[in-house]
Amino acid sequence: MDRSSLLQLIQEQLDPENTGFIGADTFTGLVHSHELPLDPAKLDMLVALAQSNERGQISSKRSSSFKRAIANGQRALPQDGLLDEPGLGVYKRFVRYVAYEILPREVDRHWYFYRHRSCPPPVFMASVTLAQIIVFLCYGARLNKWVLQTYHPEYMKSPLVYHPGHRARAWRFLTYMFMHVGLEQLGFNALLQLMIGVPLEMVHGLLRISLLYLAGVLAGSLTVSITDMRAPVVGGSGGVYALCSAHLANVVMNWAGMRCPYKLLRMVLALVCMSSEVGRAVWLRFSPPLPASGPQPSFMAHLAGAVVGVSMGLTILRSYEERLRDQCGWWVVLLAYGTFLLFAIFWNIFAYDLLGAHIPPPP
Repeated sequence: MDRSSLLQLIQEQLDPENTGFIGADTFTGLVHSHELPLDPAKLDMLVALAQSNERGQISSKRSSSFKRAIANGQRALPQDGLLDEPGLGVYKRFVRYVAYEILPREVDRHWYFYRHRSCPPPVFMASVTLAQIIVFLCYGARLNKWVLQTYHPEYMKSPLVYHPGHRARAWRFLTYMFMHVGLEQLGFNALLQLMIGVPLEMVHGLLRISLLYLAGVLAGSLTVSITDMRAPVVGGSGGVYALCSAHLANVVMNWAGMRCPYKLLRMVLALVCMSSEVGRAVWLRFSPPLPASGPQPSFMAHLAGAVVGVSMGLTILRSYEERLRDQCGWWVVLLAYGTFLLFAIFWNIFAYDLLGAHIPPPP
């Protein structure tokens, strides 16, 4: 029997319908019944990857990992986890740290660690943070004010700030994320974006994390326009809280599998810091320390971002390296978010006039 006939026979036995898939059980049986030139740890990893597919099939999503495993069959994977692998450089140690910070399953950590490439870098969170710092420095130098900038009469005249009197300028519902109350708010947001947002982007990619961040920012301003109709909004807290709450919810949901050190202490500290920031925002909104010409920025963007993170963000983080479009929960969350957007748009068009809301005059 020639080679082509043999291959055709194997295909007819393993994939008679020519779908391009084979069952996970079939794959597992082949792995254990044939002597492949792979070490036992890597065989276990391949089997675990096969069994992790909800359809019970070997899909093409991780086909590159299988090819790489076959091509590098002599390279052993640690039996007890990546933490036991010696001789790593600084960057690979950082990649390993990110894997243990973000991913709850050892098989996903292995796959991420060995397939990770430094290009493209996590540019979204770094670019957003850099832009926020540049904008803050420009306004700080222009206003000669670095704390409580919203009390300066020229601050609210910025075309970036969301103000209820400028609702028709739709870009403000997003661009307010580049403006901040002061150095303390910018520092808090920038620190969390770099410490949590960058590792999340390294693992889950630019598209997913940018979608989550911008969804939190947009939900923040729209929620303020509904619940606190007279207040403006500044700061990227909606997006930051979406990232943080999604990550914390993922840690809680996969508590036993997470291997990040001092996870309980770190979670408590994160919750304390986030709660303190919300408390500070509430204080500035209702008990401003200085006389102001109008209402101070609302704190509702923080809470809206947290809700987006727990709902949409948790769905994204739990679907590591799986197509979101194949996840039923993703469509439910997307439908709910789309419904909220439509409601908020109609609210901003009609509700202010129907309710006779007395909003402060735009600067």
